[in-house]
Amino acid sequence: MTCRFTLAVHILGMLAWSTRERSLRESGVRDGSGRDASDPVTSEELARSINTNPVVVRRVLGDLRRAGLVDTKRGVGGGVTLARSATSITLRDAYEAIEEGEDLFGGYPSGPNPRCTVGPTLAVYLEEVFGRAEESLKKSLARVTIDSMVKDIVARVRTAKAAS
Repeated sequence: MTCRFTLAVHILGMLAWSTRERSLRESGVRDGSGRDASDPVTSEELARSINTNPVVVRRVLGDLRRAGLVDTKRGVGGGVTLARSATSITLRDAYEAIEEGEDLFGGYPSGPNPRCTVGPTLAVYLEEVFGRAEESLKKSLARVTIDSMVKDIVARVRTAKAAS
């Protein structure tokens, strides 16, 4: 799994967070942006939050847009919004948008020696084990929506604020 998945989840979380800004203001939590909750979020704002270059954010946004998770608008007043409700987007959706076609676990870089008695059988065995592990990961990610993640983060922020 690449760091792009983490960036995608951060982006989706920030977009969901921005749609909750009004209710967050009421609870005393602020994102510091000063913008209206209905405004699209720019790649520059997302990049500042993630602490990376906006070009990196735009590349991830391209994958999220192709997967139907975000809508983008170019030009003045443009930016990014969630394409669907945060309650209907899961971490699995983000994973599949970013990591589909990528191996979760690395295999043999050039394949095992075909003359070895163990290598080819071990390669098949590991593919089966890794396949089951990835399916388990996807099932776990499917149980977490972006909305539930944001709610959990808000609760953690409140707890941290109360403790300080």
